[in-house]
Amino acid sequence: MNAAVQAITWQGLAFAAIPTLVVIAILWRWSVGAGGAAYATSRMLAQLLLIGYVLVYIFEAGEPSIVLGVLAVMIIAASWISIRPLADRSRRVFIHALLAIALSGIPVLALVSQVVIGIDPWFSPRYLVPLAGMIFSGAMNTVSLAGERAWAEANRGVSFTETRRIAMRAALIPIINSLFAVGLVALPGMMTGQILSGVSPLSAAKYQIVVMLMLFGVTGLSAAIFVLLERPGLESLAESMRP
Repeated sequence: MNAAVQAITWQGLAFAAIPTLVVIAILWRWSVGAGGAAYATSRMLAQLLLIGYVLVYIFEAGEPSIVLGVLAVMIIAASWISIRPLADRSRRVFIHALLAIALSGIPVLALVSQVVIGIDPWFSPRYLVPLAGMIFSGAMNTVSLAGERAWAEANRGVSFTETRRIAMRAALIPIINSLFAVGLVALPGMMTGQILSGVSPLSAAKYQIVVMLMLFGVTGLSAAIFVLLERPGLESLAESMRP
């Protein structure tokens, strides 16, 4: 199976927007935040088109320093976004999120890219950037979930051991649900993309297995690291909330 990817024209993109425009019209007619939906859609279009052009430049440049710079920006951005839902967004929490995402994501990225797939050259942006995006975004979401749950439990005066258990379980719910649903409820994005590009479904399934294992590992590690780094603050808060 080596069929070329069917290119999407600008006219095709315009047709794809029709259902979205219909929904926005309904939201406007019912006064249900049409402005927010239109802004979100416009921002999505701008961001994806921009990153498309940026990736073209990165792929053509083929410089390891540029690729590593992109990965560094991704880690910093993921760390900042991960603490936005938290009540405490201090510098300490940001550093802990940064450490959790970096210490979990970088080893997993290295293992998958260099050992499992064996990309050549080692910095190949065509592989490294998409894999890093999945890894760091997974860690980002998990840090948010674990942090929010951990501080909520500490506010109730719960012991750290129990807080850790509850936070870890809450943080892993999305990825565990994905493990159950993959291949049954829906085909994941990466597998679908590879099949559409002409890759053998079996080969696409192998890549998706690697991705799912990769995501489970990085989400569990990032949650554990973040909660452990936040232990002194959690214990102090829990102690102050007890009668």
